[in-house]
Amino acid sequence: MSDSNEQVRPALDDDRLPLARMLELYQHDLSDIWDQDLDSHGEYGYELDAYWRDPRFHPFVAVVNGRYAGFALVDAALKIGRPSDSAHWMAQFFILKKYRRAGLGGRLARAVFAALPGQWEVGQMADNLAAQVFWRRVITDYSGGAFTEHVLTEGWWQGRVQCFTGAAPADQTR
Repeated sequence: MSDSNEQVRPALDDDRLPLARMLELYQHDLSDIWDQDLDSHGEYGYELDAYWRDPRFHPFVAVVNGRYAGFALVDAALKIGRPSDSAHWMAQFFILKKYRRAGLGGRLARAVFAALPGQWEVGQMADNLAAQVFWRRVITDYSGGAFTEHVLTEGWWQGRVQCFTGAAPADQTR
């Protein structure tokens, strides 16, 4: 990982509230390109129940020196490929600003890919240029450049999607 005390792990029940609060920060960060409004409680809101109920949904948290630093939410709602037991969509991904540009995002992404081998799709909204640069770099490094990129312009989700196959941890040499 790095010199600091970093941990990337599947989220536990005790992580639900902190994860929900980080999701609020994430949605605020994207509020200029993700058309959302606050509800009557002053929250964006995000339905997390499926991440603890459905075995195809996988929540992860990143912790640095005992403090929450980010998360990844993975489900099976592919945009390009066919769903299967080993198909994964990076639904949401977030690193707190304090920890950005120090490599934590890449380490979180690689740990999640390694934890869930199989077919992967990672998408970015069309206007989220910084995310597009980040994901191309991380996926190129992780896959050795063996990925395809698609641009979706129709349907409920529009943007770029990178598709690749993630190796099992024993097969991962990077």
